[in-house]
Amino acid sequence: MKLHHFVPAVVAACTAAGAAAQAQPAVIFDMGGKFDKSFNEAAFNGAEAWKKESGKTYLEFEISNATQREQAMRRMAERAASPIVGVGFSQGSPMEKVAKEFPKLNFTIIDFVIDLPNVESVVFREHEGSFLVGMMAALASKTGKVGFVGGMDVPLIRKFQCGFEQGAKYANPKVDVQANMTGTTPAAWNDPARGGELAKAQFAKGADVIFAAAGGTGIGVYQAAKDAGKLAIGVDSNQNHIQPGTMLTSMVKRVDVAVANSFKKHKPGVTSLGLKEGGVDYAIDKNNEKLVTAEMKTKVDAAKADIISGKIKVVDYMAANACK
Repeated sequence: MKLHHFVPAVVAACTAAGAAAQAQPAVIFDMGGKFDKSFNEAAFNGAEAWKKESGKTYLEFEISNATQREQAMRRMAERAASPIVGVGFSQGSPMEKVAKEFPKLNFTIIDFVIDLPNVESVVFREHEGSFLVGMMAALASKTGKVGFVGGMDVPLIRKFQCGFEQGAKYANPKVDVQANMTGTTPAAWNDPARGGELAKAQFAKGADVIFAAAGGTGIGVYQAAKDAGKLAIGVDSNQNHIQPGTMLTSMVKRVDVAVANSFKKHKPGVTSLGLKEGGVDYAIDKNNEKLVTAEMKTKVDAAKADIISGKIKVVDYMAANACK
């Protein structure tokens, strides 16, 4: 008689375990789309790497307007996708709401922190990688003037700018850093024409190296740099290939690794990725190796080691009053 009581429980447990094992992960890309050659595309590459390695498939959705964020997240949750990865801080509030409604599913947010037991929050120390490319900009500049073009004017992008300025001034205390933001709405992530205009204005004022942290908008900055015979610095993905010979380097932010890791093993809580963890870095490859001198690389790598050891402390815009 006892056997009959235990069998349903065992079957139910196995079924639940099987469902968890078979749960399909999902990724929700934000404004700019998965082929923005930058932030979203890095997330896409991570999902694809997981797919290739595991032989499994994942669900995906590309946001085209703000109202879709919560709808897409809830739709994925209703399909029992897990983990559901939201790409970008703008998905923070919708995820918090949906994650509370589906406590048995796992969620991951990139560039935002949500304090829930079923959410993994992945944040990056962008200021550390930006410090290194700021150094490179100042060391490569012939005019002593460098520039920064940000996307949407939010604290996260100010964090890139602040790190860049600190690195540039570390390499050359007299450097002049010009900075502009593209806009105050999500449209600022996908406006190459405006990015090109801002870059041209900075070049006209003497800047000869510009770092763009602006998603798809950066494509316009890189084109303007090529047209003017100046240098540009890419962001998030390795963008050196976009304009070979024009791209001094790229500040790589390993969103791909964060997505792939989350798909493999979800870890609730906050994961912070900086230089020490290989979460950010500068990119060297065949497209820019002729632009980066041995002396420049030696200086930047020395600073990188000092940041990792704690000898150089790069101030985080979001935690202090620097650059404000």
